[in-house]
Order: sequence, then structure tokens, then C-alpha cells
Amino acid sequence: MSSSLQGSLMLDVAGTWLTAEDRQILRQPEVGGLILFARNIEHPRQVRELCAAIRAIRPDLLLAVDQEGGRVQRLRQGFVRLPAMRAIADNPNAEALAEHCGWLMATEVLAVGLDLSFAPVLDLDYQRSAVVGSRAFEGDAQRATLLAGAFIRGMSAAGMASTGKHFPGHGWAEADSHVAIPLDERSLEQIRASDLQPFARLSRQLAAVMPAHVIYPKVDAQPAGFSRRWLQEILRGELQFKGVIFSDDLSMAGAHVVGDAACRIEAALTAGCDMGLVCNDRAAAELALSALQRLKVVAPAGLAQMRRQAFPGVEYRQSPRWLEAIGALRAAQLIN
Repeated sequence: MSSSLQGSLMLDVAGTWLTAEDRQILRQPEVGGLILFARNIEHPRQVRELCAAIRAIRPDLLLAVDQEGGRVQRLRQGFVRLPAMRAIADNPNAEALAEHCGWLMATEVLAVGLDLSFAPVLDLDYQRSAVVGSRAFEGDAQRATLLAGAFIRGMSAAGMASTGKHFPGHGWAEADSHVAIPLDERSLEQIRASDLQPFARLSRQLAAVMPAHVIYPKVDAQPAGFSRRWLQEILRGELQFKGVIFSDDLSMAGAHVVGDAACRIEAALTAGCDMGLVCNDRAAAELALSALQRLKVVAPAGLAQMRRQAFPGVEYRQSPRWLEAIGALRAAQLIN
């Protein structure tokens, strides 16, 4: 393997504060990011303190969370309970509401010291995939693109880079990639005409993309996140995407097709991912880290663009934009 392989590891920690073991692993230069889960979060002040402790060790680490709205919302106590994105689509002013949601989500996430939420979901809701479902904006590609574009505008106005997921679309495959290896049997032409549309139309607005742990056998035998065909030829080549590619969690069952965590992260980076996520399994994260050290990976240049571009401070709830966004979502009965 060439020593010029680019890539980095994003991992997690077990609790609401850092252990000595956490501090040691975060000091490794091959670790480029950390993702928080619900178990790491008590309330806004505690998250700010945890982020400050992490940055005291590694100021350059990317700090991430999944804060989409609906059921995928790690930050809860002391944060706005955003609606599922699918609930926005039925409103006459859906585009404005999507932009408000993007701005609110990003403002709250940035205010506790995190850099990004992996959002928005660009999958289409065919009412086939239980794991996607109401996380998607729409089943119609054009409308999903419109609403996701508005959500991205809101995120951007708050100072957060966007991550479109799960390329090239997880909505048709019925199995849940957290526990199984989903298949999407459609042709590339069918996928191009539908699920690929939001990614294609928003490729210049998106700072990052996260591929699906789904196998599209008529396109490639490997899941999209391990496929040079999907990541290099289609995403980079055809769609001219220039941003960051994050793997989805390499601990998920949909990733096990290529072997252990060392094999998975090497396969993801070789296919074209810039950062591999290994979550909820410290032994697997250590195995992946050892692989990156052995491969002598070089940190990708583009990761810095994912760092937060603004810090709203802790009094953001007094701002006119906050009051306008909350008022609009309450009027639409999307939040309490």
C-alpha cells in the first residue's frame, strides 16, 4: 500500500467526560474527529465542557453529532425538539420551514462547541425503508432537493457545513444497514433518474457526503462506501463533487462484508473516503487506528472546511432570527 493514502479516523467516547484512555487515543494524529451520542450528553453546559476538554487536547479535531430532527436527535434536554423532516413537506410554506429548521439545528449544535451535525438526509422516502422513513424530506426527488437545499441554506447561515447522506440513496433498500447488508437491485439508470438527483443538484452546496452501506449489485458488488465506482467515478467524476467524503459507521452490520475494522477502514479510504467512522466499539476503533498507523496515512486537506465557521454564543435565544424561526415552527404546529 502506498504511503500516500489519505485518510483519518473518527471515533467516540463512552461517557460524559474523558477518561485517561480517551485522552491518549485522541492525541494520536491519525484520529481526526470525534462523534457524540446520546450517552455523552446531559445538558448544554455539560456538552460545552466536554467539547472544551477535547479541544484542550486536540484543537483541530472535528466534533460531530447526528442532530437531524425527529427520532435522530442526540441533543435533547435544553434543546429544541425539531420535527422529523418528512413532517415539514406537507406545509404550504415548507421551504421556509426547512430553512428555519436548518438554522435552528445548526445554531444549537454550534453553541455547545460542536462543529457539525451529519445532515441533511437526502434519501427519498419510498415507504419501503424503515431506517429512512420520516428522516427523508420527501419521496419525490425534485421536492426533496428543494427542501434539503433550504435546510442547507439555514445551516450555512448559522455557520455550519452540510453533509448529504446516504449517497447514492438508502430509501429503496428495505433492510436496515445497522443490522443487515441491504441490497438495492435497481439499475444505475433508475437510480440516476431518482435517488441520485438530490446529490447531483446539491453537489456544489454540500461540503460533505456520507455514502450508504448498501450494495447496488447492478452497479458494483461492494457497498457504496467501499466502491471506487460510486465514490470516484460517479460522485467525484460524474457529479464533480469536490468536498469531504465521510464513511458511515464502519461498525454497522452493512460494513462487515469486507472483514474486520482494520480491513474496513482501509477499504473505505482506498475507495475514496476521507474519514472513516468507527463507533460504539473501542476495540474496533483501536484496530482501525493501528491500521492507519501501519499504512502511514496522511490527513486529508479538506477536513478543515468542516470546522464551525461561527460561534453564536450562549444567548442566541434572544436573537430576532431565533424568535422568528421558533414562531414559524410553532404556528405550523411542528414544535411545542
